[in-house]
Amino acid sequence: MVIKIFSLICLSIGIFILVQIIMPLIAFKFWEFSNYWQSKALIDPQKGEVAGVSIQNIGNFPAFISDSKERSYTYDRFFLTINKINLKDILVKVDTNSFEENLAHLPGSALPGEKGNIFITGHSSLVQLYKPGNFQAIFAKLPELKIGDNIELYVSGQKFEYVTLQIKIVDPKDISVINPPDKVGRYLTLMTCVPPGFNTKRLVVLAKLK
Repeated sequence: MVIKIFSLICLSIGIFILVQIIMPLIAFKFWEFSNYWQSKALIDPQKGEVAGVSIQNIGNFPAFISDSKERSYTYDRFFLTINKINLKDILVKVDTNSFEENLAHLPGSALPGEKGNIFITGHSSLVQLYKPGNFQAIFAKLPELKIGDNIELYVSGQKFEYVTLQIKIVDPKDISVINPPDKVGRYLTLMTCVPPGFNTKRLVVLAKLK
């Protein structure tokens, strides 16, 4: 009897853990299917390779790495707020390839307010692991964004407000997403891994300065 009860407990725990892993994947697939129209290009991205950027494996994670060193700026960080998904004053380090304890601004990409494309990367994971300050799951709720949602950047007391234009899923090695859609606009791109808890694809959110 004791063995039977123990087996049932273990089975119940196993089913609970399995559900916690499978349900976010099912929810993501439903999101991907229902929002597929958002993956269609609203604007034509520039073609060609991005200078100084390569794909390098960090562990089993293919990451964008930039060797760009030329920069003239007066700050080394700024902050991101997305009220839609309860992100408030999240630290973004300028010109870094590391995003273990912060969001990473890709070296060589534009800075807030500048022409070009501000490119920011952050980790994602299961939504259950999300909490403020946990940069291993900081972008877990990014798929909840919709076209028209606001994204705010703050630097040196100044606010820059961007509106979401496009949401799409791309291959991890699609380096074209770093490019701005045109040569005159001021854009912001956020990128993280999907599906939740995996790194097989990348979710890309493109926004433009209001």
